[in-house]
Amino acid sequence: MSGHLRHYATGGAAGRAPHHPGRKKNNNMMHNVIFDTDPGVDDALALLYLHKHPQVNLLAVTTVFGNAAVESTTHNALFLKQVWGLDAPVARGAAGPLQPDAQPEAWPVHIHGDNGLGNHPVPAQLDVAADPRSAHQLIIDLVRAQPGQVTLVAVGRMTNLALALREAPDIASLVRGVVIMGGAFHVNGNITPAAEANIWGDAEAADIVFTASWPVTAIGLDVTTQVEMDRHGLDALAHAGGADADLVRALSQDYVDFYLQAGHKGMVVHDCCACIALTRPELFDFEHASVRVATDGVARGMTIPKPAGMAFGPSVWDGQAMQSIAIGVDASAVLADIERTLSL
Repeated sequence: MSGHLRHYATGGAAGRAPHHPGRKKNNNMMHNVIFDTDPGVDDALALLYLHKHPQVNLLAVTTVFGNAAVESTTHNALFLKQVWGLDAPVARGAAGPLQPDAQPEAWPVHIHGDNGLGNHPVPAQLDVAADPRSAHQLIIDLVRAQPGQVTLVAVGRMTNLALALREAPDIASLVRGVVIMGGAFHVNGNITPAAEANIWGDAEAADIVFTASWPVTAIGLDVTTQVEMDRHGLDALAHAGGADADLVRALSQDYVDFYLQAGHKGMVVHDCCACIALTRPELFDFEHASVRVATDGVARGMTIPKPAGMAFGPSVWDGQAMQSIAIGVDASAVLADIERTLSL
C-alpha cells in the first residue's frame, strides 16, 4: 500500500486503520447474510464462497440490474440456487435506477456475456422459483425479524438497499452492517475515469447507502483490482472444489479473456473480495471517512471520501456517518482463502 494511502489511514499499527465496529477480526463469528447481487460471472464465485463458508448463514439472495437485465440476473441466481442446492430464497429486485431519467445502461455483454454468466448454457426452465416478495421487501422482513444479526453484502447497484431504506428507515439501526463492492476512492473508475460501475449505475442509491446511519464497509477498485485469478488459479479452484467450483471455472473463461486483454494477469475478483472483507477483515487495510457520491455531471458516480480528521467545510460531508473504506489488501491471502473455502 502506497505512502499516500497510508497518510489517510487512522490509528492502528503501521497505518492499518481500526476495523469498523462489527468488522473486527473474529474467526469464530457467524454471519447471517443477505446477498444482493447481479449475477454476473464474479457474482457466481462470490455466491459459491458464501454458500460454502462455514461461518456464513446465507439468509437470502436478492437480485438487481447491472451485469445484465434483472430478468437475466434473477434467472441466473435461480439457476445457481438449483445447481448448488442453496436453501436461501431468491427475490427479484430493481430493474433500473431510482431516477428514471438517469442515463440508460448498455449491458456489459463484452464482459459477462449475453446472458450474464459468460454465455455458459443456462436452461430456460428451472425447478425453482423466485420468492413472491420484492427484493427490498425481503430485506426489510429479514432484518426486522433478526435485529442486530443481519449483514447485507451488496455487490451490484445499490438500488434495492436504497429502496429498503426509503420504505423502512428503521432498518438502518437494525442491521449488523453493510458490506459493498463498489467505488473508486483513490484510483480511477472502470466505467468512466471518475466512477466505478456499481456506483455509476445508480449514483443516487449509492449516496443514500453511504449517508445512512448504518455501518458500511466499502470494497472498491482500490483493492479489488489487485486481486487477480488466472486460469491456473481457476484450475486449482476446480480441483479443490469439485463440480461446484468447476462450474465457476467454465463460466469464467471469457471473463478471464476480457481482463487479460485489459492488461491484467487474470480475472479481477471484485465481488468475492467483499465477501472476504466480512469473513477475513484482517486481510484488508481501511481508512475511516464520510463519503458522498456525485449524482450528476461528468463526475457522476464518483465516490468522494472525507477522511477522518481532515478539516474542510462547511460541506455536505459534515455530520455524515463515518464509513470504512478498504485501501489495502493482502491479495495472495485473499486468493488462498477462496481456494480453501471452496474446498470445504
